[in-house]
Amino acid sequence: MVERKYRHPGRKRLENRRVLCGILFVLYTGIPWRFLPQELGFGSGMSCWRRLRDWNDAGVWQQLHELLLAELRAADMLDFSRASVHSSHLRAMKGGAATGPSPVDRGKAGSKHHVIVEAHGIPLAVTLTGGNRNDVTQLIPLIEAVPPIRGKRGQPLQRPRRIYADRGYDHDVYRDKVRRFEIVPHIARRGTAHGSGLEAHRWVVQGAIALLHWFRRLRIRWERRDDIHQAFVTLGCAIICWRRLKTSF
Repeated sequence: MVERKYRHPGRKRLENRRVLCGILFVLYTGIPWRFLPQELGFGSGMSCWRRLRDWNDAGVWQQLHELLLAELRAADMLDFSRASVHSSHLRAMKGGAATGPSPVDRGKAGSKHHVIVEAHGIPLAVTLTGGNRNDVTQLIPLIEAVPPIRGKRGQPLQRPRRIYADRGYDHDVYRDKVRRFEIVPHIARRGTAHGSGLEAHRWVVQGAIALLHWFRRLRIRWERRDDIHQAFVTLGCAIICWRRLKTSF
């Protein structure tokens, strides 16, 4: 039997707070993992990447987002009288899963962020697809991705009463599918003149996408793995929720 040597146990595991700061540094600045400044105490970029992956596999980022949504509801800062959906293209520099030839970027590899927000523009869920996916195909997945939001006694919130979308979602089949969730669809019709009036409620989702893309790591997709990029997106949504809570105090 080989006797274990305890004099050289290996490198000490970096504490979670420092690793989280490193992950946030990459999210905010968009810096490559290998250039993460170790002199700031973040540890190596690979260590932060592994912890981001492991926490994502454990559902930490999704749980954080749901916890902050519950806090917003407890503070009466969520309005489920209506919701809005929209999408945004981004270039995928390394390809990978959930990418496709982008119709707005000369067929280069790209992805799409599909976002659903409540009446105040707070992000409820985000899905990631290839850049060539039609927006309407993500309408139902977005509705289903909204988690049950607690924060108060009684039944949790999960389904808005109305949903607003632009002409990219104009399809009667999907209107019928939305109604099955007991949600009233307000979707602009193709071929009609501009000025449908829906922008009075839809501008909030465009603002939410702008806030997400304020994080430099979310403007361009550098991750080959879609789950790693989705982890960054979910963390970005959680930070937006936290900012709303912070400004309310």
